[in-house]
Amino acid sequence: MKTENLEQAEHWNSGDEVGHWIARQDAYDRMLAPFAEMIVDAAAIHPGEHVLDIGCGCGATTRAVAQLVGTGVSVGIDLSGPMLERARADATAAGQTNTRFVQADAQVYEFGDELFDAVISRFGIMFFADPVRAFANIHGATRDGGRLAFVCWQPLIENEWLLVPGGAIAQHVPLPDLGSPNAPGMFAFADPDRIRTTLTDAGWRDIDVASRHTPLLVGGGGSIEDAVGFLREGSIGRAVLAGTDGPTAERALGAVRDALMPYLTADGVQLDAAVWLVRASA
Repeated sequence: MKTENLEQAEHWNSGDEVGHWIARQDAYDRMLAPFAEMIVDAAAIHPGEHVLDIGCGCGATTRAVAQLVGTGVSVGIDLSGPMLERARADATAAGQTNTRFVQADAQVYEFGDELFDAVISRFGIMFFADPVRAFANIHGATRDGGRLAFVCWQPLIENEWLLVPGGAIAQHVPLPDLGSPNAPGMFAFADPDRIRTTLTDAGWRDIDVASRHTPLLVGGGGSIEDAVGFLREGSIGRAVLAGTDGPTAERALGAVRDALMPYLTADGVQLDAAVWLVRASA
């Protein structure tokens, strides 16, 4: 696989992170379902179209699009071989013959003569080493007048689902450094001005960046213990508690449990999440 994003390629092809995403795929898909609906609606996908899903992971959004395009094609692209194996298996089990999954770096992948009517991404565009080059390459694979629609996280301070457990755990253990705000990662496009500048420089037009808030079920729903366990197993939870002794970790998780309790509903722990819904034209 040709890539200039070696760190991310290694991260998503080995280790606990990719294993966690695959093992808890159903939970992630339930938790992130509101955002999948956002981007599919924003992309205005029609039957017969060819659609590209950037950073498709285990393929939930790619398969959702496949149901809409019918005789068209839904193509998912991702760095992670293990996640794409799961995506292919699920598409096969569902009888979706109009899906295709490509292990590649969208920043440098040569799409050839195939042109897409729409490009979508559910949090898959935040990991590019060179975002302008990546979006320019994607632009080159999109038909004239084609649509781009994706969601990315707003700043941490706007995301209650992170602030509430993060504030609780910080009473017992220090939180990790989130790094440069423009570095590849969760908050790479938290600044809406960076989104607009990046897309403009990459050749996109009619750029619209809209704020969206939605209730989010932590871990996809379930009991308070399910939510705490999900947060503990995730990349942020593992990073925060790495090297922490057992008693301290238990106190920290107890504080998270107490902090989440007021947000427990019949469906699970529900907190507010804030994203940018981005639309543009090729």
